[in-house]
Amino acid sequence: MTTNKPFKIRTQRKYYRLLFTGLMALMMSLIISTVLMLIKVGFVDGFFMELLHSWGLAFLVAWPSAYACAYLVQEHILSRIEFY
Repeated sequence: MTTNKPFKIRTQRKYYRLLFTGLMALMMSLIISTVLMLIKVGFVDGFFMELLHSWGLAFLVAWPSAYACAYLVQEHILSRIEFY
């Protein structure tokens, strides 16, 4: 019987925001691209190729904007809230 170890990535804490926003942007751009394409054109021939093209373009916009938003929210908004 084999036991599977959970997959873990070791990295420095300073890369947390970069990694977090990258993964969030990857997932959110896929979800939004898929839903918008299904609404706009439906499930047609060549859907997945068009989705990959759309997703790649969306991710190029999503990651920098997610990084900037995470910085602004974390540094400038959440730092002014007192949690208890």
